[in-house]
Amino acid sequence: MSTENLQQLLDAHGDTVTMLRDSKIGTYIYPVVPAEFTNWRREVRSWREDAVLFDQSHHMVNLFVSGPDALKLLTDTGINSTAKFPVDTAKQFVPVSPEGGVIGDGILFRLAEEEFVFVGRAPVANWLTYQGRTGYDLEIRRDDRSPSRPYGKAVSREVWRFQIQGPKAWPLIEKLNGGTVEQVKFFTMGRMTIGGQEVRTLRHGMAGAPGLEIWGPYDSYDAVRDTILEAGREFGLEPCGSRAYSSNTLESGWIPSPLPAVYSSEELRGYREWLGADSYEATNALAGSFVSSDISDYYLNPWELGYGSFVKFDHDFIGRDALEALAPDQQRRKVTLAWNAEDLGAVLASPLGEAPGAQYFDLPNANYGSSNYDSVVDADGTVVGLSLFTGYSANERRGLSLATLAPDVPIGAEVRVLWGEPDGGSGKTTVEPHEQVAVRAVVSTAPYSTAARESYHAGWRTATK
Repeated sequence: MSTENLQQLLDAHGDTVTMLRDSKIGTYIYPVVPAEFTNWRREVRSWREDAVLFDQSHHMVNLFVSGPDALKLLTDTGINSTAKFPVDTAKQFVPVSPEGGVIGDGILFRLAEEEFVFVGRAPVANWLTYQGRTGYDLEIRRDDRSPSRPYGKAVSREVWRFQIQGPKAWPLIEKLNGGTVEQVKFFTMGRMTIGGQEVRTLRHGMAGAPGLEIWGPYDSYDAVRDTILEAGREFGLEPCGSRAYSSNTLESGWIPSPLPAVYSSEELRGYREWLGADSYEATNALAGSFVSSDISDYYLNPWELGYGSFVKFDHDFIGRDALEALAPDQQRRKVTLAWNAEDLGAVLASPLGEAPGAQYFDLPNANYGSSNYDSVVDADGTVVGLSLFTGYSANERRGLSLATLAPDVPIGAEVRVLWGEPDGGSGKTTVEPHEQVAVRAVVSTAPYSTAARESYHAGWRTATK
């Protein structure tokens, strides 16, 4: 019998964890944007030393939600408070399942009184589309991410989306505008002019210095990009390829791809029947050394991902009862793990030794699944948390991973990350036979970067309340 939806796929397979661990989706590809323009090390250094142009036009969904009940849908589905959500501001929007597990996150822009756009990965866009189908007076329009493998086909979006970041970003922004640009509050929108065209802006600062996210109609993509690059020459502006871009989160502390918590609740059977057999949730590749027979052991609540401050019980929302039952101070917390250089060096050198060796550690992004879960153990071998996103920062010159650990594991403690999957590896196409390796790591703050911690993260916490 052919499977047409996620629920049928789960029923046919019978083992959700194994199905996802053996996913054949292959390597995650950032669409359209080249892997490198110069080299990824140089591009990474540009956001710390000069200025960088991030191209975010292709790898995220734009979900436009408008109408009298648009805000009601977002209030009913998000842990965030909407009591204060003025036009021309944005929030990092986080929905959870009835069980309290995070489904995903992304940026929610309020463009007008009854007009919003969510920008992020597919799980949240799918969730909002499904929840908004009935009982709401609204319209939803979806602009899907560009295909990872377009095979020569023309690619187009409704809007292009860039970020200009780095210590020299603001002088460049004002040069482009032909005059002063007000440094409005974090996650506040505005307008500026580039090459005679007015574009929308969002005050951002992922690189730890004032910067802007900008967007406009896609037919002006080439003209605006060329204008930015030409004006940026004197500031050392570098266009950022997809290899360097993916490592930015290691410094800023954002965990991009937790497993959507939608696979087990009987209440969500209708949702799983609505999701296609080719949906993100159905093809998602689960990877890493942590293995449990219970898929709910992979679910993460807002506190575990650093979103505890977003949770506001001033409104009813899906999953509220489950979150109210949790004690925040007893939840795992988000940290950065600074990997031991000697141990990581041995992993990197492993392909030169005898087979099978360690699981391959790619640079600068070492993740080999859509959702990555490596066990973090203490000196006794007890699992104290999960390492969720792993790679190398050319700015910090360190291997880093973003993790969620038990609250009693202090900053400065040494733990071990189990790198590689058990029993020689799963059936994913990104995995060859290998042996697990225990890598020492020091528990550190998230964000790891001082600049990001003192600028971006502080503003982010304030703006998203």
